[in-house]
Amino acid sequence: MAALQHEYPDMGQRKALVGASRGNYKLLTNVSMPRIGPGTMLCKTVVVALNQADAKTIDYSPSPGSIGGNEFSGVVMQVGEKVERFRPGDRVCGLAFGLNVDDKATGAFSDYVLAVEDVTCRIPPSISFEEASTLTVAGGTAGYSLYQHLKLPMPGVLNGPSFYVLVSGGATSTGMMAIQLLRNSGLRPIATCSPEREGFLRSLGAVRTFDYHLPGCGSEIRNYTENSLSFVLDCITTPETTRMCYDAIGTKGGRYLGLEPVSARVKYTRRDVSADWVVALSLFGIPVRLPGIYGRQASPDDRCFAAQFYAAFEALIEQNLLVPPRFEVQSGGLEALEEGIEKLRQGRAMWSGIAISNPRELPHLVILAGSKIHRL
Repeated sequence: MAALQHEYPDMGQRKALVGASRGNYKLLTNVSMPRIGPGTMLCKTVVVALNQADAKTIDYSPSPGSIGGNEFSGVVMQVGEKVERFRPGDRVCGLAFGLNVDDKATGAFSDYVLAVEDVTCRIPPSISFEEASTLTVAGGTAGYSLYQHLKLPMPGVLNGPSFYVLVSGGATSTGMMAIQLLRNSGLRPIATCSPEREGFLRSLGAVRTFDYHLPGCGSEIRNYTENSLSFVLDCITTPETTRMCYDAIGTKGGRYLGLEPVSARVKYTRRDVSADWVVALSLFGIPVRLPGIYGRQASPDDRCFAAQFYAAFEALIEQNLLVPPRFEVQSGGLEALEEGIEKLRQGRAMWSGIAISNPRELPHLVILAGSKIHRL
Protein backbone atom coordinates (compact mmCIF):
# COMPACT_ATOMS: atom_id res chain seq x y z
CA MET A 1 0.00 0.00 0.00
CA ALA A 2 1.40 3.37 -0.95
CA ALA A 3 1.81 6.08 1.66
CA LEU A 4 -1.34 8.17 2.14
CA GLN A 5 -0.95 11.88 1.52
CA HIS A 6 -2.43 14.56 3.80
CA GLU A 7 -0.23 17.62 3.80
CA TYR A 8 3.44 17.06 3.06
CA PRO A 9 5.97 19.87 3.57
CA ASP A 10 7.12 21.41 0.30
CA MET A 11 10.76 22.02 1.15
CA GLY A 12 11.69 18.47 2.09
CA GLN A 13 13.53 19.76 5.16
CA ARG A 14 12.68 20.23 8.82
CA LYS A 15 13.95 22.02 11.89
CA ALA A 16 15.39 19.84 14.67
CA LEU A 17 17.41 19.95 17.87
CA VAL A 18 20.28 17.46 17.65
CA GLY A 19 22.97 16.29 20.02
CA ALA A 20 26.17 18.33 19.74
CA SER A 21 28.39 17.35 22.68
CA ARG A 22 28.03 16.18 26.25
CA GLY A 23 25.31 18.34 27.81
CA ASN A 24 24.71 20.40 24.67
CA TYR A 25 22.30 20.46 21.74
CA LYS A 26 22.33 22.53 18.56
CA LEU A 27 19.37 23.68 16.50
CA LEU A 28 19.47 22.87 12.77
CA THR A 29 17.05 24.21 10.17
CA ASN A 30 18.00 22.00 7.23
CA VAL A 31 17.50 18.44 8.48
CA SER A 32 16.25 16.00 5.85
CA MET A 33 12.75 14.60 6.14
CA PRO A 34 12.76 11.01 7.45
CA ARG A 35 11.97 8.01 5.28
CA ILE A 36 8.47 6.77 6.07
CA GLY A 37 8.87 3.03 6.34
CA PRO A 38 6.43 0.25 7.23
CA GLY A 39 4.68 0.82 10.54
CA THR A 40 5.72 4.49 10.77
CA MET A 41 4.02 7.85 10.22
CA LEU A 42 5.10 11.40 9.55
CA CYS A 43 3.52 13.73 12.11
CA LYS A 44 3.41 17.51 12.32
CA THR A 45 4.60 18.37 15.82
CA VAL A 46 2.33 20.51 17.97
CA VAL A 47 3.85 20.01 21.43
CA VAL A 48 6.91 18.30 22.86
CA ALA A 49 7.20 17.34 26.52
CA LEU A 50 10.37 17.36 28.58
CA ASN A 51 11.20 15.32 31.64
CA GLN A 52 14.31 14.46 33.63
CA ALA A 53 15.36 11.79 31.13
CA ASP A 54 15.91 14.45 28.45
CA ALA A 55 18.55 16.19 30.57
CA LYS A 56 20.12 12.93 31.71
CA THR A 57 20.49 11.47 28.21
CA ILE A 58 22.17 14.51 26.64
CA ASP A 59 24.51 14.71 29.63
CA TYR A 60 25.66 11.09 29.40
CA SER A 61 24.91 9.91 25.85
CA PRO A 62 24.74 12.93 23.51
CA SER A 63 24.89 10.95 20.23
CA PRO A 64 26.11 13.88 18.07
CA GLY A 65 23.89 14.54 15.07
CA SER A 66 20.93 12.54 16.39
CA ILE A 67 17.60 14.27 17.02
CA GLY A 68 16.73 14.37 20.73
CA GLY A 69 13.41 14.02 22.53
CA ASN A 70 11.19 11.15 23.60
CA GLU A 71 7.65 12.52 23.73
CA PHE A 72 5.39 14.58 21.48
CA SER A 73 1.85 15.26 20.35
CA GLY A 74 0.77 16.33 16.90
CA VAL A 75 -1.19 15.51 13.75
CA VAL A 76 -0.61 12.61 11.36
CA MET A 77 0.37 13.91 7.91
CA GLN A 78 1.35 10.73 6.09
CA VAL A 79 1.30 7.02 6.95
CA GLY A 80 3.53 4.23 5.73
CA GLU A 81 2.76 0.68 4.70
CA LYS A 82 1.15 -1.65 7.26
CA VAL A 83 -0.11 1.22 9.42
CA GLU A 84 -3.62 0.14 10.42
CA ARG A 85 -4.73 2.20 13.45
CA PHE A 86 -4.14 5.72 12.11
CA ARG A 87 -5.02 7.92 9.17
CA PRO A 88 -3.85 11.38 8.02
CA GLY A 89 -5.49 14.07 10.09
CA ASP A 90 -5.57 12.05 13.33
CA ARG A 91 -4.51 13.84 16.52
CA VAL A 92 -1.89 11.64 18.20
CA CYS A 93 0.67 11.46 20.98
CA GLY A 94 3.64 9.15 20.91
CA LEU A 95 6.87 7.80 22.31
CA ALA A 96 10.00 8.61 20.28
CA PHE A 97 13.55 7.25 20.44
CA GLY A 98 15.60 10.39 20.98
CA LEU A 99 19.39 10.54 20.56
CA ASN A 100 19.35 7.15 18.87
CA VAL A 101 22.87 6.36 17.66
CA ASP A 102 21.52 3.80 15.15
CA ASP A 103 18.93 6.08 13.56
CA LYS A 104 19.55 9.79 13.94
CA ALA A 105 16.12 10.74 12.53
CA THR A 106 13.83 9.29 15.22
CA GLY A 107 13.71 11.91 18.01
CA ALA A 108 10.79 14.16 18.99
CA PHE A 109 12.65 17.50 19.02
CA SER A 110 11.64 18.39 15.47
CA ASP A 111 8.78 20.16 13.72
CA TYR A 112 8.06 16.85 11.93
CA VAL A 113 8.37 13.58 13.86
CA LEU A 114 8.68 10.06 12.49
CA ALA A 115 6.20 8.26 14.75
CA VAL A 116 5.98 4.51 15.28
CA GLU A 117 2.46 3.08 15.20
CA ASP A 118 3.04 0.56 18.00
CA VAL A 119 3.93 3.26 20.57
CA THR A 120 1.45 5.94 19.47
CA CYS A 121 -2.04 6.75 20.75
CA ARG A 122 -4.93 8.66 19.24
CA ILE A 123 -5.95 11.77 21.21
CA PRO A 124 -9.69 12.07 21.94
CA PRO A 125 -11.39 15.48 21.69
CA SER A 126 -11.53 15.73 25.49
CA ILE A 127 -7.71 15.80 25.80
CA SER A 128 -5.57 18.77 24.73
CA PHE A 129 -2.31 18.47 22.82
CA GLU A 130 -0.51 19.72 25.93
CA GLU A 131 -2.01 17.06 28.19
CA ALA A 132 -1.50 14.31 25.63
CA SER A 133 2.16 15.14 25.14
CA THR A 134 2.91 13.98 28.71
CA LEU A 135 1.22 10.58 28.52
CA THR A 136 3.33 8.16 26.54
CA VAL A 137 6.67 8.13 28.39
CA ALA A 138 5.17 7.91 31.89
CA GLY A 139 2.42 5.57 30.74
CA GLY A 140 4.75 3.37 28.73
CA THR A 141 7.29 3.14 31.54
CA ALA A 142 4.61 2.29 34.08
CA GLY A 143 2.89 -0.24 31.82
CA TYR A 144 6.16 -1.88 30.79
CA SER A 145 7.17 -2.18 34.44
CA LEU A 146 3.87 -3.47 35.81
CA TYR A 147 2.73 -5.76 33.04
CA GLN A 148 5.79 -6.91 31.11
CA HIS A 149 8.24 -7.21 34.03
CA LEU A 150 6.17 -7.70 37.18
CA LYS A 151 3.64 -9.72 35.14
CA LEU A 152 0.63 -8.12 36.80
CA PRO A 153 -2.78 -8.44 35.11
CA MET A 154 -3.63 -5.75 32.59
CA PRO A 155 -7.01 -3.97 32.78
CA GLY A 156 -9.87 -6.41 32.27
CA VAL A 157 -7.73 -9.51 32.87
CA LEU A 158 -7.75 -9.98 36.67
CA ASN A 159 -8.95 -13.49 37.51
CA GLY A 160 -9.02 -13.83 41.24
CA PRO A 161 -8.90 -11.68 44.37
CA SER A 162 -7.29 -8.24 44.31
CA PHE A 163 -4.02 -7.55 46.12
CA TYR A 164 -1.73 -4.71 47.14
CA VAL A 165 1.00 -3.27 44.92
CA LEU A 166 3.39 -0.66 46.28
CA VAL A 167 4.40 2.33 44.14
CA SER A 168 7.40 4.02 45.74
CA GLY A 169 7.52 7.62 44.53
CA GLY A 170 3.84 7.89 43.74
CA ALA A 171 4.11 11.64 42.98
CA THR A 172 6.50 11.11 40.06
CA SER A 173 5.01 11.06 36.57
CA THR A 174 5.57 7.32 36.26
CA GLY A 175 4.25 6.77 39.78
CA MET A 176 1.05 8.65 39.01
CA MET A 177 0.46 6.60 35.88
CA ALA A 178 1.27 3.35 37.71
CA ILE A 179 -1.32 4.11 40.40
CA GLN A 180 -3.99 4.71 37.77
CA LEU A 181 -3.09 1.64 35.73
CA LEU A 182 -3.19 -0.54 38.84
CA ARG A 183 -6.58 0.89 39.75
CA ASN A 184 -7.88 0.11 36.27
CA SER A 185 -6.46 -3.41 36.60
CA GLY A 186 -8.61 -3.99 39.67
CA LEU A 187 -5.62 -4.04 42.02
CA ARG A 188 -5.03 -2.06 45.23
CA PRO A 189 -2.23 0.48 44.74
CA ILE A 190 -0.53 1.92 47.81
CA ALA A 191 2.11 4.63 47.46
CA THR A 192 4.83 6.57 49.23
CA CYS A 193 4.81 10.35 48.92
CA SER A 194 5.14 13.58 50.86
CA PRO A 195 2.13 14.40 53.08
CA GLU A 196 1.08 17.30 50.81
CA ARG A 197 0.65 14.87 47.87
CA GLU A 198 -1.58 12.42 49.78
CA GLY A 199 -4.94 13.84 48.70
CA PHE A 200 -3.89 14.04 45.06
CA LEU A 201 -2.65 10.44 44.93
CA ARG A 202 -5.77 9.21 46.70
CA SER A 203 -7.81 10.93 43.98
CA LEU A 204 -5.87 8.94 41.38
CA GLY A 205 -6.74 5.65 43.03
CA ALA A 206 -4.19 5.00 45.79
CA VAL A 207 -5.99 3.22 48.62
CA ARG A 208 -3.40 4.42 51.15
CA THR A 209 -0.25 6.58 51.12
CA PHE A 210 2.76 6.56 53.42
CA ASP A 211 5.24 9.31 54.23
CA TYR A 212 8.62 8.08 53.01
CA HIS A 213 10.38 10.66 55.21
CA LEU A 214 9.42 8.81 58.39
CA PRO A 215 11.66 6.13 59.92
CA GLY A 216 10.00 2.75 59.79
CA CYS A 217 7.97 3.54 56.68
CA GLY A 218 8.64 0.07 55.27
CA SER A 219 7.55 -1.64 58.46
CA GLU A 220 4.39 0.47 58.55
CA ILE A 221 3.55 -0.66 55.01
CA ARG A 222 4.19 -4.30 55.93
CA ASN A 223 1.85 -3.98 58.90
CA TYR A 224 -0.85 -2.27 56.83
CA THR A 225 -0.73 -5.01 54.17
CA GLU A 226 -0.74 -7.68 56.88
CA ASN A 227 2.59 -9.05 55.67
CA SER A 228 1.12 -9.82 52.24
CA LEU A 229 2.93 -7.36 49.94
CA SER A 230 4.67 -9.16 47.05
CA PHE A 231 5.04 -6.55 44.26
CA VAL A 232 6.85 -3.20 44.31
CA LEU A 233 7.58 -0.59 41.63
CA ASP A 234 10.18 1.89 42.89
CA CYS A 235 10.07 5.07 40.79
CA ILE A 236 12.84 6.70 42.86
CA THR A 237 15.33 3.81 43.14
CA THR A 238 17.93 5.01 45.60
CA PRO A 239 19.57 2.74 48.21
CA GLU A 240 17.25 4.30 50.79
CA THR A 241 14.04 3.64 48.85
CA THR A 242 15.15 0.14 47.89
CA ARG A 243 15.78 -0.67 51.55
CA MET A 244 12.39 0.76 52.50
CA CYS A 245 10.68 -1.33 49.83
CA TYR A 246 12.49 -4.47 50.96
CA ASP A 247 11.25 -3.80 54.51
CA ALA A 248 7.69 -3.50 53.16
CA ILE A 249 7.68 -6.82 51.27
CA GLY A 250 6.14 -9.67 53.24
CA THR A 251 8.07 -12.58 54.71
CA LYS A 252 7.09 -14.84 51.80
CA GLY A 253 9.18 -12.62 49.53
CA GLY A 254 8.28 -11.01 46.25
CA ARG A 255 9.43 -8.94 43.30
CA TYR A 256 11.02 -5.48 43.32
CA LEU A 257 11.44 -3.39 40.17
CA GLY A 258 13.28 -0.07 39.88
CA LEU A 259 13.70 2.56 37.18
CA GLU A 260 17.45 2.86 37.83
CA PRO A 261 20.19 0.33 38.62
CA VAL A 262 19.52 -1.33 41.98
CA SER A 263 22.07 -0.84 44.76
CA ALA A 264 24.10 -4.03 45.16
CA ARG A 265 24.40 -3.26 48.88
CA VAL A 266 20.67 -3.74 49.25
CA LYS A 267 19.77 -6.03 46.36
CA TYR A 268 21.15 -9.20 47.90
CA THR A 269 20.11 -8.59 51.50
CA ARG A 270 17.00 -10.74 50.95
CA ARG A 271 17.23 -13.97 49.00
CA ASP A 272 13.44 -14.17 48.81
CA VAL A 273 13.18 -10.91 46.83
CA SER A 274 13.83 -10.84 43.08
CA ALA A 275 15.14 -7.40 42.05
CA ASP A 276 15.51 -5.90 38.59
CA TRP A 277 15.25 -2.53 36.79
CA VAL A 278 13.99 -1.33 33.42
CA VAL A 279 14.96 0.86 30.47
CA ALA A 280 11.71 1.90 28.79
CA LEU A 281 13.32 2.43 25.36
CA SER A 282 13.33 -1.38 25.10
CA LEU A 283 9.68 -0.99 24.09
CA PHE A 284 10.87 -0.26 20.54
CA GLY A 285 12.22 -3.81 20.33
CA ILE A 286 15.56 -2.64 18.88
CA PRO A 287 18.98 -2.35 20.54
CA VAL A 288 19.31 0.45 23.08
CA ARG A 289 22.92 1.56 22.69
CA LEU A 290 23.41 3.60 25.84
CA PRO A 291 26.69 3.58 27.77
CA GLY A 292 27.48 0.90 30.33
CA ILE A 293 24.69 -0.93 32.11
CA TYR A 294 21.98 1.22 30.49
CA GLY A 295 22.41 -0.56 27.15
CA ARG A 296 19.93 -3.26 26.12
CA GLN A 297 19.84 -5.92 23.42
CA ALA A 298 16.98 -5.98 20.94
CA SER A 299 13.82 -7.58 22.35
CA PRO A 300 11.08 -8.45 19.83
CA ASP A 301 8.92 -9.60 22.77
CA ASP A 302 9.03 -6.07 24.21
CA ARG A 303 7.89 -4.64 20.86
CA CYS A 304 4.98 -7.08 20.77
CA PHE A 305 4.05 -6.04 24.28
CA ALA A 306 4.28 -2.36 23.32
CA ALA A 307 1.78 -2.82 20.50
CA GLN A 308 -0.64 -4.55 22.86
CA PHE A 309 -0.17 -2.11 25.71
CA TYR A 310 -0.43 1.17 23.79
CA ALA A 311 -3.67 0.01 22.13
CA ALA A 312 -5.09 -0.72 25.60
CA PHE A 313 -3.64 2.55 26.92
CA GLU A 314 -5.36 4.45 24.10
CA ALA A 315 -8.68 2.90 25.14
CA LEU A 316 -8.19 4.11 28.73
CA ILE A 317 -7.41 7.61 27.46
CA GLU A 318 -10.50 7.55 25.24
CA GLN A 319 -12.67 6.59 28.23
CA ASN A 320 -11.20 9.43 30.36
CA LEU A 321 -9.88 6.88 32.87
CA LEU A 322 -6.43 8.46 33.12
CA VAL A 323 -5.36 11.84 34.51
CA PRO A 324 -2.29 13.17 32.64
CA PRO A 325 0.90 13.86 34.63
CA ARG A 326 1.46 17.34 36.04
CA PHE A 327 3.03 19.80 33.63
CA GLU A 328 4.03 23.40 33.07
CA VAL A 329 3.61 25.14 29.73
CA GLN A 330 6.42 27.15 28.15
CA SER A 331 6.13 28.93 24.82
CA GLY A 332 8.96 29.54 22.40
CA GLY A 333 8.89 26.57 20.06
CA LEU A 334 11.90 24.36 19.44
CA GLU A 335 14.19 27.28 20.24
CA ALA A 336 13.02 27.08 23.87
CA LEU A 337 13.91 23.42 24.34
CA GLU A 338 17.45 23.94 25.59
CA GLU A 339 16.25 26.51 28.11
CA GLY A 340 13.58 24.06 29.25
CA ILE A 341 16.07 21.23 29.67
CA GLU A 342 18.31 23.48 31.75
CA LYS A 343 15.32 24.46 33.85
CA LEU A 344 14.63 20.84 34.66
CA ARG A 345 18.33 20.11 35.18
CA GLN A 346 18.50 22.84 37.81
CA GLY A 347 15.22 21.85 39.46
CA ARG A 348 13.42 25.12 38.75
CA ALA A 349 10.07 23.68 37.71
CA MET A 350 6.99 24.32 39.84
CA TRP A 351 3.67 22.61 40.43
CA SER A 352 0.65 24.65 41.47
CA GLY A 353 2.97 27.30 42.89
CA ILE A 354 4.89 24.75 45.00
CA ALA A 355 8.61 24.30 44.41
CA ILE A 356 9.47 20.63 43.89
CA SER A 357 12.42 19.65 46.09
CA ASN A 358 12.87 16.11 44.74
CA PRO A 359 14.12 16.28 41.12
CA ARG A 360 12.39 12.99 40.32
CA GLU A 361 9.05 14.60 41.20
CA LEU A 362 9.49 17.55 38.84
CA PRO A 363 6.53 17.94 36.50
CA HIS A 364 6.80 17.66 32.76
CA LEU A 365 7.71 20.88 31.00
CA VAL A 366 5.55 21.23 27.89
CA ILE A 367 7.00 23.26 25.01
CA LEU A 368 4.52 24.68 22.52
CA ALA A 369 5.85 24.24 19.01
CA GLY A 370 3.83 27.14 17.65
CA SER A 371 2.12 25.07 14.96
CA LYS A 372 -0.72 26.61 12.96
CA ILE A 373 -2.73 23.43 13.55
CA HIS A 374 -2.34 23.72 17.31
CA ARG A 375 -6.05 23.96 18.02
CA LEU A 376 -7.41 21.39 15.59
